[in-house]
Amino acid sequence: MGSGKAEEAASLRRRAAAVRLRDMEIVHAAGLGHLGGEFSAIDILVTLYFGVLRIDPQRPDDPERDRFILSKGHAAAALYTTLAEAGFFAQAELDTFMGPLSRLNGHPDRRKVPGVETNTGPLGHGFPVAVGAALAGRLDGSDRRTYVLTGDGELQEGSMWEAAMAAGHHGLDRLVLIVDRNGLQQGDRTESTNSLEPLADKFRAFGWSVQEVDGHDHAALLRVLRATPFEAGRPSCLIAHTHKGYGVSFMRDQVGWHHRVPTEEEYQRARGELEAQLA
Repeated sequence: MGSGKAEEAASLRRRAAAVRLRDMEIVHAAGLGHLGGEFSAIDILVTLYFGVLRIDPQRPDDPERDRFILSKGHAAAALYTTLAEAGFFAQAELDTFMGPLSRLNGHPDRRKVPGVETNTGPLGHGFPVAVGAALAGRLDGSDRRTYVLTGDGELQEGSMWEAAMAAGHHGLDRLVLIVDRNGLQQGDRTESTNSLEPLADKFRAFGWSVQEVDGHDHAALLRVLRATPFEAGRPSCLIAHTHKGYGVSFMRDQVGWHHRVPTEEEYQRARGELEAQLA
């Protein structure tokens, strides 16, 4: 890896640690949130917003902007902290998360929050909307790209496979699906609940071009996300292998952290681990 690329990846790692820390702060203060799945997705979000997406926080409604849709809408705090870091709204507003009359609700609302492309929350909704957005871009004759991040447990929804089939049928090669493959969902492992494997082969059978990546390796994420479409005439699926609760030792790969809020002792311990990653 060249020195410039190494420096860019290192900068993204530090930024991701800062986003995790801010995310944990607002979840701890609110007493509500989904830290486990947020922490598994933050490296992906930071790489997209600071290394891939063609967006302008000063023009969030630019018709030619790239679209990003968080299909796993319960990870809203991770999206909000990333959007604030990118300049879509003031960092101070994050302190209102889940508060009375706050724009920053437990699920993102496009009518209220700049940078949010569609309301998500009920699982299985964001991916179909992303397929529609990609098809609209084609009809507009635009080269804008649509990225969508889904949880792996979310792939147990039938609407996800209807969307995958439609995208493959239409050859939407400006569409990029990223699967946050942390292997855990609320209550258990995905493979114990409803097996998804062989996941890559399933998407290929639906007409997608598929690659897999370490979802916490910023250099690898940059390389593969900047190389889309993977194949002309096919939508791109990136299976990002991640860890729930990544960045904090006692949260990592623990199903109980799906929607747990840290105690004060846990908060201080996690804070120390995340602050060490800022150096």
